[in-house]
Amino acid sequence: MAYFARLSANRFRATAHVGGAWSIDEQHIAPALGLLAHEVERDRDERRGADLVLGRLSYDILGTVPVDVVSTTVEVLRPGRTIELVEAVLSHAGRAVVRLRAWLQQPSDTAAQRGSDLPRIPPADELEPWDPTTVWPGGFIASAEVRRRQVAPGRAVFWVRTAEPLLADEPVSPVARLAGLIDIANGMTVRADPRSVAFPNLDLTAHLFGVPSGEWLGFDTTVSFGASGLGVTSSVLHDRRGPIGTSAQILTVRPSPA
Repeated sequence: MAYFARLSANRFRATAHVGGAWSIDEQHIAPALGLLAHEVERDRDERRGADLVLGRLSYDILGTVPVDVVSTTVEVLRPGRTIELVEAVLSHAGRAVVRLRAWLQQPSDTAAQRGSDLPRIPPADELEPWDPTTVWPGGFIASAEVRRRQVAPGRAVFWVRTAEPLLADEPVSPVARLAGLIDIANGMTVRADPRSVAFPNLDLTAHLFGVPSGEWLGFDTTVSFGASGLGVTSSVLHDRRGPIGTSAQILTVRPSPA
């Protein structure tokens, strides 16, 4: 079963696989982020072909959304021959839930200049399997296969993959597939027990300098809490060849009343 089934050009039915971690009656937002990336690419392809690639994905999460039918809109904010800024919005019952602003850029051959000093993480087959359902409920977490090396609370390297397609009977790009997994980072190396401290993220921004390859997405992740209710989950993203980008999520940290 996929995370979503398309009902029409811009309407989608969420399946049980998107059930959330903070509440199983609400969507884990990760698949929805992938859906919006896919819709940006689909709009691009219909308008001009696949001549631009996604370099930045910046999402604002405006509220929770039930496991139900959602709709999308896509608008080009800054058209251009080699660079575009595109906005996509996910809505439920007329209420905007997630807003994505994506920069698309014309690719060029920079193989001779390729390089990064970001540290590589061990490959997936060198890390131990870990069951995230020991910490989190919900259909999305249950659909994820994780291999992890925990360094300390809030600090880990891990790899994630899923056998579930983003959309039923519809191919998606490697970037959209990756975008549908990145939001899992905030829950894979918790700094505090989520039964006593809530720390949902309000946004997610990913910057990519490589097109992902392979079924595994790797994370080198650090979760930081401040003293005034703010937190950040920061990750370096990897595929099997090494680092391909970064992501960050701002957290609202809410200890349960004593």
